[in-house]
Amino acid sequence: MKTNKALVIGDGSWGTALASVLAQNGIATTLWSAFPEQTADLAKHRENKPFLPGVKLPDSLRFSANPAEACADVDLIVSVVPTQFLRPVARRFEEFIPEGIPVVSATKGLEIETMKSPTSILLDVLGSRDIGVLTGPSHAEEVARGKPASVVVASESALLATRVQEAFNCESLRVYTSGDRVGAELGGALKNVIALAAGMCDGLELGDNAKAALMTRGMVEMARYGQQHGAKAHTFFGLAGFGDLVTTACSQHSRNRAVGERIGRGETLQEVLDSMHMVAEGVWTTKALFGPESEMGADVAMPIAEEVHAILFEGKDPRVAVYDLMTRAPTAEMDGLLAREGQ
Repeated sequence: MKTNKALVIGDGSWGTALASVLAQNGIATTLWSAFPEQTADLAKHRENKPFLPGVKLPDSLRFSANPAEACADVDLIVSVVPTQFLRPVARRFEEFIPEGIPVVSATKGLEIETMKSPTSILLDVLGSRDIGVLTGPSHAEEVARGKPASVVVASESALLATRVQEAFNCESLRVYTSGDRVGAELGGALKNVIALAAGMCDGLELGDNAKAALMTRGMVEMARYGQQHGAKAHTFFGLAGFGDLVTTACSQHSRNRAVGERIGRGETLQEVLDSMHMVAEGVWTTKALFGPESEMGADVAMPIAEEVHAILFEGKDPRVAVYDLMTRAPTAEMDGLLAREGQ
């Protein structure tokens, strides 16, 4: 089925970039904002000044702050709302999204109170329907300016995955498909935790060797956690895991890496958050991982993530965390990870 009319919910940098791609691909697209004044400004200036300054938005892109109006006659919905705000926003659309309209999430994170992923939240609120995840190494600033990037769309519905692939694929954005929605979504969430740690490496000036080791071992933690929760380990070594981690842990665009760097240089988490107007999802994903609703058991070893949590929420000195990681008892590199998947 061809996509004719799409709705993108969420006017942040990534939502705006994705809406622009759809519009440029000839799909009638509406970008929804929670704020009427922002909608008016977008329509007047055709520029998202708070989140994508300097990027001209397509003339065909429409804007709305009205859920009923925005949902009229759409055949594909893309949700790009930060995880911690997703449930209340989805409830605003509940009565206006018809049954059978598929939803694709382009949000990365875990809900603190429930440990649920964005697609699970959407299914809770909107009811059963085809659902997918669009994720991968894709900074909005670059995608919006037409720089080459590749992402993956994952869904249990191969038909939906192919449809979303066709809707977004263009000369500057190459889209792959996957059947592992759980793995793709967890990869996008967990890599932000490791990116925080990578930023701390930068702030502490630990060097390239330390950062490479941390990222590699972080990948194993991500795959181990994912496999424990129903994902395929190999998904984490593709665009949704490894690819996204490289971008987020190394780029100057990365909010999560920047937060980690500032903490490594001595700032507190509260000082960093008070100075930001954009969301660093890794902070809240870290909190969710070790919160009361976490299902992490003794078999899921995540020493890097544990140290990030201790630094962010328990006041641990980052240098002490590095020492504790380096002096752990030696183990085998993959700890039997892939053997459990028959690889």
